[in-house]
Amino acid sequence: MWKFIHDHWRDGIEILLLATCIYQIYRAFRSTRGAQILVGLGTILIFLTLVSAVFRFEVIQWIITRAAAILAFALIVIFQPELRNGLARLGSNQLFSFSNKRRLAFIERFADAVINLSKKRIGALFAIQRGISLKEHLDSGVVLDAQFSPELAMAVFYPKAPLHDGGMIIADDRVAGTACVFPVTEKQMQDRSIGLRHRAAIGLTERTDAVAVVVSEETGAISICENGILLRNLSEKQFREKISEIFLSAKSSNETETAPQLDRKDPLTPSGDSDLASD
Repeated sequence: MWKFIHDHWRDGIEILLLATCIYQIYRAFRSTRGAQILVGLGTILIFLTLVSAVFRFEVIQWIITRAAAILAFALIVIFQPELRNGLARLGSNQLFSFSNKRRLAFIERFADAVINLSKKRIGALFAIQRGISLKEHLDSGVVLDAQFSPELAMAVFYPKAPLHDGGMIIADDRVAGTACVFPVTEKQMQDRSIGLRHRAAIGLTERTDAVAVVVSEETGAISICENGILLRNLSEKQFREKISEIFLSAKSSNETETAPQLDRKDPLTPSGDSDLASD
C-alpha cells in the first residue's frame, strides 16, 4: 500500500490538477455560445475518429492528425471573449477603495434608494465597480461626478427623465455616469420573463467583477447579479443582507488594495442609439 502511494503520488496530484482545470473551464464556458461550439466540435471530432478507426479511413486519420494544431489555434480565436474575461478576473481585486465607515454609509444610502425605487416601481439598473474598471462602459453614457444619494437615483431613473434609460455606474461612493450601455449576456435564458435590464446585468458581471442591481419596472422586484449569477425577487431584508454580505464581509474589511479609478473628465462618446429597453 505505502509502496504504491510512494510510486504513484505524483500521478494523483496530476489527476487532481487536471480535474480542477477541467472543472474551472466548464464553469467558465457553460451556458455560453462558446460551450455549444465546443460541444459541436468535440462531437464531430469523436465521430470522425471512431469512424476512421473502425473502417480504417487513412485519409480522414491523416486530416485529423494534421488538423490538431490548426484546431487548437481556432479554439483560441473562438473562445477569445471567455479567455479575456477569465484573465481579467484573475488579475483583479474585488474591493472598494474607501474606508469601512464610508462604505457602510454608502451601502445604507444605496439600499434605501433601491428599496424606494422598488416601492414606486421605477425601473433601474446599477453597476458598482470593484476591481475591474468600467471606463469602457462609462464612455457609452453621460459622465458625472456626483455624490450618490436616493434623491439623485430617483431623479435619474424617473420615467421619461433624460437619463433614465441605461445603467448607472458607481465608483467608490460616487456616481461616475448614467445612461451607460452594458453588454447583454449570451447565455440561453430559459425564463422568458427576464428582461433586457436583467440580461445586461448578467452580461456585465460575466465580463467584470462589478456587482449589478436591477429594479424591475413592471413588478418592482429587486435583483442582484454577481459573477453572472442572478438572484431575483429579493425582499427588502434579503436585499440588505446580501448587499452587506458582498461589500461588508470580513475579507473586504481586512484588505487595503486600491481599486482602479474611473477618469470622469475624459471626453464623452455620444450614445444616441444606446437606450436599453425596460423590463
